[in-house]
Amino acid sequence: MESLMFEKMREIRKERLALEKALEVKITLRGRQVIMEGDSFKEFEAKRVLEAIQFGFSAKKALMLLDEDMIFRPLMMKNFTRRKNMYDVRSRIIGKEGKTKRTIEEITGCFLVIREDNQVGVIGNAEVIDEATTAITNIIKGSKHANAYNFLERMNSRKKKLGKDLGLKEDEKSEEDKAELDEKDEDMDEEEESL
Repeated sequence: MESLMFEKMREIRKERLALEKALEVKITLRGRQVIMEGDSFKEFEAKRVLEAIQFGFSAKKALMLLDEDMIFRPLMMKNFTRRKNMYDVRSRIIGKEGKTKRTIEEITGCFLVIREDNQVGVIGNAEVIDEATTAITNIIKGSKHANAYNFLERMNSRKKKLGKDLGLKEDEKSEEDKAELDEKDEDMDEEEESL
């Protein structure tokens, strides 16, 4: 039996039946306490999902954590900056009319929640969550937005190139094509090291 304390119960009350069905646990609400009963592994998964909902994600996005490749990572903004005015830092992550947040979400495929208590929550695939958190922390530290976007684009293009050809297919590639790809990989490695 696991339990969590919630400040805002609205999402849990609204989606309790759907959560019980998806998580395969019995959810009991007692005031602000949420109690989960079921198999220990299912309770563990339910706790991960409910922690994401507690952070501020919708139940639909939090249920993505049932996929073993998905990770929820909370970040404290104060750990990455000395600024006193955290409103400005939150504003930098959100961007004008939500542009920065939306761009990071689109490039990485992750979902972000920025809270007023100076925390950022990220739900994303294990392969890209490190890049997303690196971009967010760089923005918090004061890097230009364009640099963060370029970093994410480079990571994406590199993964796409590596994902297309793992050397498992029996397609014949010319030696020139192989040499060209090796050169591009070396150039990208040098650029990353210079950052």
